[in-house]
Amino acid sequence: MSSHPAERRYLEGDYLAQNPDWDSGDSAWKADLVSAAIARSGIEAREIVEVGCGAGGVLAALRPAFPQARLAGYDIAPGAQTFWAAYESAGIEFHVGDFLEQATPTVDVVLLLDVVEHLPDPIEFLSRIRPRARHFVFHFPLDLSVLSVLREHPLLHVRRKVGHLSYYTRGLALALLEECGFRVLDVRFTAAGLNAPGRGAAARLASLPRAMLRAFSPDLAARLFGGETLIVVAASDAAVTID
Repeated sequence: MSSHPAERRYLEGDYLAQNPDWDSGDSAWKADLVSAAIARSGIEAREIVEVGCGAGGVLAALRPAFPQARLAGYDIAPGAQTFWAAYESAGIEFHVGDFLEQATPTVDVVLLLDVVEHLPDPIEFLSRIRPRARHFVFHFPLDLSVLSVLREHPLLHVRRKVGHLSYYTRGLALALLEECGFRVLDVRFTAAGLNAPGRGAAARLASLPRAMLRAFSPDLAARLFGGETLIVVAASDAAVTID
């Protein structure tokens, strides 16, 4: 396991203290995105491993869609395991530890949902994990936008509160995957600013300009206003350029 100082917030409990529900509120929403992405890509998912599984809510929400699949979650944070007992009946294997250090066979699908932006060295991590699965599902928060750069506070907030160390647009996220040898099969914006759970009426009203521009160009809306995330399905056999 890496001993990089950036990991202390997970190993020593700082992340749990600042995020006591471990962002469980959007687990069902993310699971729906994952299920739809796997279905669109025609992947036979007999084994699904989530690396950085946190509280485990996404895997639990995936169980009805994949009743026969082996589901397993790994997280380096000891605090995450306090949530796992709630999902004991779902037949999910949970592990505290670094998935890259486990001697496991190649699996059908690895989920990396809101993980890459937390990594001190995403290129090294992605290059190492690529041989460990035939397919990957990524979820990237698209923190970088004209508005977030001008204001700066949103970028500093996600850095301090949830530990984002790198920031992405759609193009930057896909370029990273290409450079690490992934072949992208499916890419979708999620309209998180409009659809993600926990958004009040005021936040939805403030999203109207974003929604209007999104109807014309989702990518331009994301780059100008933010409030977007990206769900990506990739195969681990080769790289490809996405326009």
